[in-house]
Amino acid sequence: MSFIANIKSMSYLKGHAAQIAEDLERNGKPFVITRNGEVSMVIEGIKQFQEKEALIAALRIIALGEKDRLQETGISVAESRARLLAARRRA
Repeated sequence: MSFIANIKSMSYLKGHAAQIAEDLERNGKPFVITRNGEVSMVIEGIKQFQEKEALIAALRIIALGEKDRLQETGISVAESRARLLAARRRA
């Protein structure tokens, strides 16, 4: 993991929240927070969170398309292009 160097305790988080926020904004590497020696949470910056959420959404769309392809319930590229062209003409 690329963020292995950013392992901090819960007490560090409590006392250094502002510093953690600055570090996240500056370098984007998430922090692993431990409680009683066990990993408790991961803190990441909003930019990284949004990028991850966008990637997950894209992967879901790809997975749905693959499911349709395997079930042969999707539409062809030609049909898709024709629908897009028709929609653009209506707009």
